[in-house]
Amino acid sequence: MNYKFDGSKVYFTSDTHFYHLNIIGFCKRPFKNVEDMNETLIENWNRVVSQDDIVFHLGDFCLGGSHEWTKILNRLNGKIYLILGNHDLKNIRQGYTSRFELTSMQMHIEVDKQKIYLNHCPLLCYGGAYGNTWQLFGHVHTSKYNTGKDASRLDMLFPTQYDVGVDNNDFTPVSFAQVKRIIQKQIEQSNKKQ
Repeated sequence: MNYKFDGSKVYFTSDTHFYHLNIIGFCKRPFKNVEDMNETLIENWNRVVSQDDIVFHLGDFCLGGSHEWTKILNRLNGKIYLILGNHDLKNIRQGYTSRFELTSMQMHIEVDKQKIYLNHCPLLCYGGAYGNTWQLFGHVHTSKYNTGKDASRLDMLFPTQYDVGVDNNDFTPVSFAQVKRIIQKQIEQSNKKQ
């Protein structure tokens, strides 16, 4: 299926981990408790995303069951496409999958003629890795601390790959325009090294 979108209405995010208390310590998130984290993530999301916008959430949306997921989904702006992450696989419940535009393990989309591959994890061998296809991902919780298990391997990424996770983006969804600027800068820096 060919999914094409208007870049002025597209946002990306990942690894919100709503209701996940342990993620605060694990990722050194600057929140005093899970309620503080949830409220900040919701406020930041709704500050940039309108009801008509499209958000691609690249996994690890929320912990808990239908009550927690529904409570969060009722408060978020936009039409949400969920790419399932490792935590979602354990927690996804039948009752609210219909709240998403689509739930999938991966997606190939086109935004303003830019081909993008969406997956929860970064992949070194993805379709188009040597061409002009970007890969957006989450999972690795990139941040200024880079303390996760995957930190040492992130140097192997292509300049056309980017972590859209909240830890890497001020706990806020990033627009297509922002991602485009970041990837163009990464490509320029990579070309200078060659």
